[in-house]
Amino acid sequence: MTDAAQFRAFTGRPPVPYFPVMGPSENSGWMDEQLSWHENCYVGDWSFVPQIRVKGPDALKLFRDLSVNNFVNFPVGKAKHVIQCNDDGKVISEGILLRHGDDDFEYQVGTPQWTVYNAHRGGYDVEITFPITHKFQISGPKSLAVMERLTDANLLDVKFMSTKYGTIRGEDVMFLRQGMAGEVGFELQGPIENHQKVLEAILEAGKDFGMRRLGTRTFMINHLEACYPTGGMHFMNALSDDSKTDYFRFMDENLPPEWEPTPFSGPMRYNFATTFTGSWDGSDIEELYRSPIEMGWGRNIAFDHDFPGRKALEEEMANPRRTVVTLEFNSEDMKRIGGSLYDEGPVYQQLDLPENQWVSAWTDWIVKDGQKIGHATHPGYSRWFKKVLSLSFIDVEHSTPGTEVTVIWGQPGEAQTEIRATVAPAPYKQDTRRRDLTKEPGVLV
Repeated sequence: MTDAAQFRAFTGRPPVPYFPVMGPSENSGWMDEQLSWHENCYVGDWSFVPQIRVKGPDALKLFRDLSVNNFVNFPVGKAKHVIQCNDDGKVISEGILLRHGDDDFEYQVGTPQWTVYNAHRGGYDVEITFPITHKFQISGPKSLAVMERLTDANLLDVKFMSTKYGTIRGEDVMFLRQGMAGEVGFELQGPIENHQKVLEAILEAGKDFGMRRLGTRTFMINHLEACYPTGGMHFMNALSDDSKTDYFRFMDENLPPEWEPTPFSGPMRYNFATTFTGSWDGSDIEELYRSPIEMGWGRNIAFDHDFPGRKALEEEMANPRRTVVTLEFNSEDMKRIGGSLYDEGPVYQQLDLPENQWVSAWTDWIVKDGQKIGHATHPGYSRWFKKVLSLSFIDVEHSTPGTEVTVIWGQPGEAQTEIRATVAPAPYKQDTRRRDLTKEPGVLV
């Protein structure tokens, strides 16, 4: 058991605020920016996400040994959502793995340190470097029109999670098709030295199509609507417990020089998840670890090879306890919480609209009929749906859309209240990102 109290935000340790390298908090105003992926398109800057480049004859073996995924059909030019777990089947690391060559991979993730540590510990024949690239996400109904104006590369034949290369203002760029807002989207990657030049080109190409630039105040709302659980925000990566002392020592002694000027040289050198907040009052931090099954990633698991956590995940797959849903918070209750600042009586914890600006795993108890049935995480306000939503992990028997539950709101030892909530699907927003673009003539207009 690892004492959870030391990880509670403010009383245990200070939470990590959204850091300046993530960009401005707002550009055209968070409410305006939130409408972009529904009505037009946006550009978001995710260049701060760390990555590692792994080359060598054991590169594929390293990822296969650590990850739950199937690597049988993983050609050059493809990307994969890769998940790594501890022996209990709880997620340590998850992110995008790109295959650039037979023995050449790039892992872009909040916690690539775990792969580096295991490459060293396992004696794998690989070379690991720490490149820094620009990563601009363009997504929304008009994203393709922007891309046509931005580059001469034909992107209509690029399938979901595939890459293609082209140029922007004479600079080489890799286009990765994805869509973090649940809409068709591309991520534009290249040398960090071209950051400003490429960003200016994107904004110029997008100005006739209503493009907005996302600020940090609304960064995570599309993750919320589209159901992208994110380490450090919606769950604690399984790297905080006392069993990881050897790993902590390794990172202290082997911090990459490239990370010295970044947040990953400070409190995030071991783990993107550093604190939690909310009404959850458990004693063991491991209770905030999540399995890929409860986060909706069970389809990624391939029991065709050995990997950490395989036995635990086989047992859970046969009898899953919890699953991911979206909770709709009752709007009258949220108004009451905001009004407590001005009314007589207790003042309740506030939601910093549209969501709190800390990298902290907000976790509230979900209860029904007096029983604790799950966790509501990192709530946020959706301007499009005009609701406070929460990606939540709930007992399977209570996961049917329309189920009424209660969320306990407020820190332990402070004023608490109950919020009525309704179970809804996850993703909450319709997912259109995998569309076959070759069957949409005239889409680039």
